[in-house]
This record gives sequence, structure tokens and C-alpha cells, in this order.
Amino acid sequence: MTPNRRQQQDGDQHLVVLVLPGGKVSSHRPARAWHLSNLRMRPFTAQLRRSGVKAVQARYRVRGWNGAERSPVADARAALDAITKRNAQARVILLGHSMGGRVAAELCGDPAVVGVVALAPWWPDGTSVNLRSDTPLVVLHGTADSWTDPAASRRKVDELQKSGKSAEWIGIGGAGHFMLRRAATWHRLVADAIARMSRGVAATKMGERR
Repeated sequence: MTPNRRQQQDGDQHLVVLVLPGGKVSSHRPARAWHLSNLRMRPFTAQLRRSGVKAVQARYRVRGWNGAERSPVADARAALDAITKRNAQARVILLGHSMGGRVAAELCGDPAVVGVVALAPWWPDGTSVNLRSDTPLVVLHGTADSWTDPAASRRKVDELQKSGKSAEWIGIGGAGHFMLRRAATWHRLVADAIARMSRGVAATKMGERR
């Protein structure tokens, strides 16, 4: 069942997807709406909205991660806090691409977060994914990605699985970092992952009432 057909069921009206774009390793230049990192995620945001899912695309003040500054994390945190301020019952799925996947790794321990979908995440060695035991993670990574390392994201998923977390890695054969090749597959897998997480939220709400 697609998310728009479930929108009236208990739990779905509180579901929000926070879309986290990518960026650069180092840059203090202002982030603009027309930068490719932001444009790249707009089709996902639009697809979610068309399907009846509330989606908010975050905007960062600057383009880079910038080492210990972790510049985009504060902006994404502000976006997450704004969602929960508007709706104290909000249940948030993080959808992050590249650097946005690293931002999601920082935020996924928040109590409002009920799922994470990471697209070609930039997870260099030493990255911590602060996943709670009840929060599912799906990682989609093109096997031909030369910008971020699919082997690194798969190792991280294996590590999380061994620690008892709900984590899944899906390779997209021949696809690269920018999700242009096999674009329909990226979109289908994102929709499937979010639909599964949405059903999990609804099931949890039903269980709470019993």
C-alpha cells in the first residue's frame, strides 16, 4: 500500500521526512538553492509530497562540513526542532544524500527520528552512526560511486547489524554518486524504504493502544 493511501491511518498524519542535501568537505561559502547538492534532492522531495508524505528539505547556511565545525549539523538540527515544535507528536524519517547522510548519522539518535534512509552516504572511517535500537536504517549506494565509498558504507552497516541494530545495505549496480544513472531505481527504493518505515510507525502506534 502506498503512503498516500495510508495517510489517514493513525501515525501517518504525524510522519515527516526531513530531506538532507549533500555538500562539500570544506567550504564556508553560502549555500544557495540553485546549487546542485540542493537541486539533486528536489525530485525526491517532490515525489514524497506527491505521494501524500509531508517532506521538508533542509537548507544549510554554508556548503561545507568543515571538519570539527560540522557546519550543516546545526542547521539540520534547527530544521528538526522546527518540525517537532510545530507538532510534538511528529515522527521524522531522515533522508540524506552524501554529506546529508553524515548529517543524518549525527541526528538519528533524536527521539523524534523513526527511520533513516542514506543515499551514497559520506561516512569516512571513524564516523559514528548514532542509531537507536528501534530505528531502522536503509543505505542505498551505487556500486560505481567514485566520490563516496560504497565499501565503507557497507562496513558500517555490517557493524551496526552485529551490534543488534536494524540496518540494511542495498547496492545499486553500476550507479554512481549523483543518482543520475538508474534514477528510477533510486526513487523506487527510496519510496519503498519510507513506506516500510511508515508502516512500522503505524504498527507501533496501534501496539501502544492495545
